[in-house]
Amino acid sequence: MSRINSLLLLFLAAALSGTAQNKQVAVVDKNGILRWKHSQEEIKGFGTNYTLPFAYAYRNALKKGLKPEQLIDEDVYHFARLGFDLYRVHVWDTEISDSSGNLIQNEHLRLFDYLVKQLKERGIRLLLTPIAFWGNGWPEPDEATPGFSARYGKDACLTNPAAVTAQQNFLFQFLNHINPYTGLAYKEDDAVIAFEISNEPHHREPADSVKQFINKMVAAMRKTGTRKPILYNISHSLQSADAYFSSNIQGGTFQWYPTGLGARHELSGNLLPNVDAYTIPYVTHPLFKRQAKIVYEFDPADVGRSYMYPAMARSFRTAGLQMATQFAYDPTFTAYANTEYGTHFMNLLYTPQKALSLMICGEIFRTIPLYTSFGSYPADTSFGNFRVSYDQDLAEMVTAEKFIYTRSTSTHPPQPGQLQQVAGTGSSPVVSYEGTGAYFLDRVQPGVWRLEVLPDAVWVNDPFDRTSLSKPVAKLHNRAWPMQITLPDLGTNFHVSRITKEKIEYRELAGSTQLLVEAGVYLLTKEAIHSQLPAADVKNFRLYETTQFSAYSQDAYVLHESPTELSQEQPAVIEATVVTPKDPTSVELFVQMPGGWYKSLPMQHKQGYQYAAVLPAAEMKQGMLHYYIVIREEERTLTYPGGMMQHPSAWDYTGPSPYQVPVKTIGQPVFLFNAATDHAQLIREWRKGSQLIPLDEVGTAGLLIHLETLEQKDPEYPAASLPADYSLRYYFGKKVAGRMSALSNKTKLVVRIQTETTFPVQVALVNRQGQAFGALVEISPGRNEYTIPVSDLQPVPLVLLPRPYPGFLPYFFQTKGTAVLNLSEAENVQLSVGPGIPASETGRKRVMLLESIRLE
Repeated sequence: MSRINSLLLLFLAAALSGTAQNKQVAVVDKNGILRWKHSQEEIKGFGTNYTLPFAYAYRNALKKGLKPEQLIDEDVYHFARLGFDLYRVHVWDTEISDSSGNLIQNEHLRLFDYLVKQLKERGIRLLLTPIAFWGNGWPEPDEATPGFSARYGKDACLTNPAAVTAQQNFLFQFLNHINPYTGLAYKEDDAVIAFEISNEPHHREPADSVKQFINKMVAAMRKTGTRKPILYNISHSLQSADAYFSSNIQGGTFQWYPTGLGARHELSGNLLPNVDAYTIPYVTHPLFKRQAKIVYEFDPADVGRSYMYPAMARSFRTAGLQMATQFAYDPTFTAYANTEYGTHFMNLLYTPQKALSLMICGEIFRTIPLYTSFGSYPADTSFGNFRVSYDQDLAEMVTAEKFIYTRSTSTHPPQPGQLQQVAGTGSSPVVSYEGTGAYFLDRVQPGVWRLEVLPDAVWVNDPFDRTSLSKPVAKLHNRAWPMQITLPDLGTNFHVSRITKEKIEYRELAGSTQLLVEAGVYLLTKEAIHSQLPAADVKNFRLYETTQFSAYSQDAYVLHESPTELSQEQPAVIEATVVTPKDPTSVELFVQMPGGWYKSLPMQHKQGYQYAAVLPAAEMKQGMLHYYIVIREEERTLTYPGGMMQHPSAWDYTGPSPYQVPVKTIGQPVFLFNAATDHAQLIREWRKGSQLIPLDEVGTAGLLIHLETLEQKDPEYPAASLPADYSLRYYFGKKVAGRMSALSNKTKLVVRIQTETTFPVQVALVNRQGQAFGALVEISPGRNEYTIPVSDLQPVPLVLLPRPYPGFLPYFFQTKGTAVLNLSEAENVQLSVGPGIPASETGRKRVMLLESIRLE
């Protein structure tokens, strides 16, 4: 038997072994810790929500003529590749039940059974939520479905006696349902750790009624004979705490959306203060300690960066939460458009850095002990074997055996010779690589490594804007890139073969530490393949398996956002992402010079698809800078903006007008916020009415903010005491990037506001470390400008915006750091109505028209 065939058999054996039943039963101890009954070990788990058997994902698969089983297989491989060991979903009961709660045997249920089997074979355990209450439409209109949820609606399901009976019936039948792929009912399948009764019930009834409802659901489930822990969502309706903890449940489930939901654009700025701590409001309740604590959903919504997830995982462990599942993983076949849940975006192929950060989260849940505290931000950015960095958009895990990083890092693994696993994007001391996709290196045995390389992912539109299947937000490119690998276990002259499905291509792709790779799986061996490979431990996937995707883009295009402003007599860097199937012949910056003539400047290749050119200071004159970006390939020329197949120097060029950027003098103001152009990116609380109002001057406008009262109520917890405050924030970091040299001589912060009454407003600048520096100004009737000396700005609380959900999470955060603001570090402006207003006046009506905020 050859060494390769031996390897294949080993991986097959590992996959088959995943079908064996774990006979342990989960129990909850007196301290609220889920444990395996026989070993008494803490149950740890991390994974994701995934919905393909149901609703929108299922409909789209059919519309596209795709086989759902194959799509499930591909995505479940992603879960295994990322090391997930937990899965959760709220089952669309409305699609698999009738109005009386009888279980319907249909394609949705069959596909869910199939998914359960596939997860089980990968060693991934489940937290099942049988009742969702949801219609099946989102993001489309709901279809007519037969279920009890469609008949009664969510509110009535919690109170209507007939609806309660239907739910009891459904729960009983669902737990008793025998999965034809496993031969086991969900109630007895040890891949199912626990059940969560329903998804996000919102109780408004008296505590005794809530308790009775919960106990009726638990009784219906216990009637099946199941001994599995039964959990209930307790992150809503906090006034029901006594009902929750005196009922017959064994634990509670929580959620966390620390950046709100539905911003409709990618959020920018340092959001680590939003995830510094997960504060549970029940910690002083005498019965809460005995409850198990699970996170059923979490996501830093509308954040495209990779540094947030591990910080959230750390905060969960500190709070005593022992398992968690992200919401939600995009099925690969529609991930290019991010249409399923537009405020979330997660897929290994299309969001490789974010996906790798989830891989790190799994390691955090498995290795960081419960209730371990690492201090407060910024001290908690390094914890255990992990580190997160906003400035680098980086999360990493570094141990003797594992090295995982979401972006390029200079961190050295402590003992490279002991490494068993490397995963990342970009470059590190172990791997040098210019592609944008993820890669994985797994040690099979001494001197033998498996390398998997995924295609390049390029974001071509804001994935959090309004989405459509006809509007790609990301594209995949299968371009070959050189990869340098430095592993002591392989040496400096290793052998490389490519693995395809169930076979090896016996061809040497390299004979050194550098190889040329495209998407696929490779076997790296210190010695040439001649003899049988001895037994070795392997993972829960086959040697040759990889992500299956063939619709790679062959497009050539430029992604470029021109600077908002530039400074006179200061060098300017113009950067662009230039995507081509292979290296372009040239990339050119075609710049209009003073006097109207054009000059060609070569854009230099930085790495991967990134190019840049520097405009000398001497050529940066006050006025408007006009330029094109031109790609030359062997057979064509493309000019941007527009992608015109013609050079702009041609006499008959008919493409769009060039990019144009204002060039201003050092002394001119630097605008941080202008309502006319920036209102759509302003983060504010939608509970208060606001609208853009055009003003008399051409191109000017004001944001009308109408505040009936500053007093707030949390609909989830009416008894909560909330700050009397209304705040908004705008990220100006990108807006002022081209005028950083002009900030050094700015001494005044100027705010233009129109109002009809007198009241104080706090204006603050927030730096990259999340510190807010502000001062109060008393605004008075009329259209006025208010000047604040920058030297008067003092540390003030940072308002956590967008507002985290659930609403019981903190409103303010006081970041530790420097006592003096450095303007070059400022990136957000925060405006608050509330500070300085006496408690007796918080109920007054206030209206203002915010026009602009600038530095002079």
